[in-house]
Amino acid sequence: MSFVELFLLGIPAVLLTGISKGGFGGALGGIAVPLLALMMPPTQAAAIMLPILCMADITGLRRFYGKWDVRNLKIMLPGALLGVLAGTLSFGLLSERLIGLMIGGIAIAFFLLNVLNAAAAQAPSEPRAGKGTLLSGIAGFTSFVAHAGGPPIMMYLLPQQMDKVRYVATVNCFFLLTNAVKVVPYALLGQFTRTSLTASLALAPVVVFGVWLGIWLQSRVNHSWFYRIAWAGLLVTGVQLIVQNA
Repeated sequence: MSFVELFLLGIPAVLLTGISKGGFGGALGGIAVPLLALMMPPTQAAAIMLPILCMADITGLRRFYGKWDVRNLKIMLPGALLGVLAGTLSFGLLSERLIGLMIGGIAIAFFLLNVLNAAAAQAPSEPRAGKGTLLSGIAGFTSFVAHAGGPPIMMYLLPQQMDKVRYVATVNCFFLLTNAVKVVPYALLGQFTRTSLTASLALAPVVVFGVWLGIWLQSRVNHSWFYRIAWAGLLVTGVQLIVQNA
């Protein structure tokens, strides 16, 4: 990654990720790897982002500690572990071109699912073990492959319409633990290199600032417009990746 690439794509991707994690429960969680994958192999992009995501989770922990929904986490975490295991076992079977197409497809599919969910808004739902475990499993897999686990979790938690701080805290705790688990298979698979870790270190201050900014913006930004812009950006990036790898 050259300095120009780092400035043009890396910094905005990491900053948006931090803002998303700090204040909006993962609305932009899937955009960083697709953006970075425009200029490097998707597996390298994922390796750079994992330490950054762990840093973001730790930064937000003080703000959200103890405010999460324990009932939902008990449903979600077992599914996430199964998803991470599936991602680990399938890692060597996927080519970088196929991973690029998969990430693009995931981005577009999540955008369309978000549109459908918005159109079908209804009364708050209750936590459901079957739905929660399934979507958390998908989140664990897509999180392992592309750090794009946010949208499935959003699909599960948003219909419950819980308090926004409780919602963001639950998402923060879920990915704090999921990303920590992912570090082990990433290391065993040889994903971390001196180059990737150097890039992660260079971008770490940006994500910390992004988390703080996201927390500050949480009560000051119109959520509906934030989500519209976030999902539109995810759609554009997904289309670009599909075209690039077709």
